[in-house]
Amino acid sequence: MSTSFAMNSKPRFEILDGLRGVAAMIVVVFHLFETYSAGPCHQIINHGYLAVDFFFILSGFVIGYAYDDRWGRGMTQWDFYKRRLIRLQPMVIMGTLIGAFWFYFGDAPGFEFVMQTPWWKLLLIMLLGCLMFPTPPAMDIRGWQEVNSLNGAAWSLMWEYVANILYATVIRRFSRLALGIAVGLSALLTIDLCLNFDWFGLLEPRSYAAYTVIGGFGLTPDQIYIGLARLFYPFFSGLLLYRLGWRVSFGMRGFLLTSLIMAVVLAMPHLGGDTPNALNGLYCAAVILLIFPVVVAAGAGSPLTGRRTTAVCKFLGAISYPLYITHYPMIYVQMSWAAHHQDAPLGTHIWVAVWIFIASIAVAYACLKVYDEPVRSWLAARFIRKTAKN
Repeated sequence: MSTSFAMNSKPRFEILDGLRGVAAMIVVVFHLFETYSAGPCHQIINHGYLAVDFFFILSGFVIGYAYDDRWGRGMTQWDFYKRRLIRLQPMVIMGTLIGAFWFYFGDAPGFEFVMQTPWWKLLLIMLLGCLMFPTPPAMDIRGWQEVNSLNGAAWSLMWEYVANILYATVIRRFSRLALGIAVGLSALLTIDLCLNFDWFGLLEPRSYAAYTVIGGFGLTPDQIYIGLARLFYPFFSGLLLYRLGWRVSFGMRGFLLTSLIMAVVLAMPHLGGDTPNALNGLYCAAVILLIFPVVVAAGAGSPLTGRRTTAVCKFLGAISYPLYITHYPMIYVQMSWAAHHQDAPLGTHIWVAVWIFIASIAVAYACLKVYDEPVRSWLAARFIRKTAKN
């Protein structure tokens, strides 16, 4: 096996993999409850949206671990981009295809464009989504002005690609001091967003999502700013955590304790009452700026013991990305079903949500085993191993 390809065999931080899976499952539950929510102040699993910010800090840490030492050993920017595309793009395509399949089943109040969308336009948006080409509001075919109308969760992958490009072109060259300065400056963006200061005058009135970080899923100026604010501090701080080698050990129960912290943090009720307020913004800022870095440091620094815990972490890590990127089209369907069956018994609504949760995991696992792993293996053999031999 070539040296370049063998670098993929670096030991994994399996607790971090497991935490990514825990966060992904909480995101699914968050979205299932969101169907019945009157808004962010009333949402059950209230701060589930912060899981995306946790994904970004994990990404910064893992990117640094996986690639920082390769730049001086023959890896080019193009090699880096190929590796990242092979890792991410197959499931972006699958998530978009699943969204296209369920599209007309997701006709619900608030999705006023669905039944008005002709087949040719659906195919066009599907093609753009598969290419990870973000669509502007004028091309919206659902009604939420998302960058991918077929799969709302794809917006965070758009920012993941932005982070990857920035890392490969600029950030990888940062010294620890420069990276620390970037972390400090980007923390100001987090505070600006969480506390609704709007120092730069870029935020639209946010009566719905004020004092939260909700947003980043569109191409309007305020959504682009929110997306960048959500990306920069977590990604920079995750990379800095890796480079500083900062680790915290929670002992033999590290995975259990960090998972409990994540569950409590993401499920925390809205703070400060039933209206948007600065107390909730302070909580969001504290979680992003302080708690998430500690969780990542503990996940990287705690020992993983026991075959059962190891197996759980490996399963959660493997399924985390497929679950995150494929579940949301089924949430659209749930929203449609709930809107058209408002008089159904509460137990029926609960069972529909439970079965969608189970189906989401089953679909994600099937996509992983039948599609994602074989496709990535083929692409790696075709475009990475061959290049390494040359």
